[in-house]
Amino acid sequence: MCLMVDVGRFGIWSGKLREGGDEAVEAVDELDRLGFGAVWFGMGSVPAAGELLAASSRIAVATGILSIWQYDAEMVAQQAAAVEDRHPGRLLLGLGVSHAPLAKNYQKPYSAMVAYLDALDAASAPLPPESRALAALGPKMLRLAAERTAGAHPYLVDAQFVARARETLGKEALLAPEVKVVLNSDPAEARRIARQTVDMYTRLPNYTDNWLRMGFEDRDFAGGGSDRLIDSVVIWGSDDTVRARLAEFHDAGADHVALQVLDGSPDRHPREGWRRLADLLELR
Repeated sequence: MCLMVDVGRFGIWSGKLREGGDEAVEAVDELDRLGFGAVWFGMGSVPAAGELLAASSRIAVATGILSIWQYDAEMVAQQAAAVEDRHPGRLLLGLGVSHAPLAKNYQKPYSAMVAYLDALDAASAPLPPESRALAALGPKMLRLAAERTAGAHPYLVDAQFVARARETLGKEALLAPEVKVVLNSDPAEARRIARQTVDMYTRLPNYTDNWLRMGFEDRDFAGGGSDRLIDSVVIWGSDDTVRARLAEFHDAGADHVALQVLDGSPDRHPREGWRRLADLLELR
């Protein structure tokens, strides 16, 4: 299924952007000028995406992800149609089932996602499959992403996962993994910064189940993540190392890589890190 939105080869993933406000508006405007193809923001809503789109002229905005347990499908479809009217071809709706510890009424996530996609198709303003994607990790959800949406947005994965996901998705579906980056060459400091963020995910079963499928063991989830886990799902090191490891994702079959910069200061936008990435990737 062909993607309706041009997200380019690299984008930026940020949980803080969902807070909106002047800082988010300024940040997205800069990301647009830096040459990134898309902005992804966690736990997103369609109105929040519309605010970020209004702050820029070219860059695509994607929810990464919108929880299907939190928002009614009919309402989401209507909101997306309104945003599409104002900013045609720039909104990508990333959908996900979240996690049992975080969502009320969490049950049968695969069946719930199928029902949600059915509801989007049947909405008064149907959301085109080509402008939506799924936060897919397991093979069933990956196949659903290929069949019913533009593709998949997996989170906390490595290049080997991407290669296997590409086989499951087929050649045409979008594959846009999120990848965490620490622009620091000191092993101890880089891993410390990475664990600040990865730690919470080591207690969420959808991620730990996927890591087990990837070949990790339960002991890798202790203490914020073993060195082996951290070095797999977080890129750190020199500019040359970061550039080479990101190339592995595209070589493995990724169409787009959503970069989440970790700098140890989650309460502020890592704008200096974004600028460094734009330079080392030669986006401008």
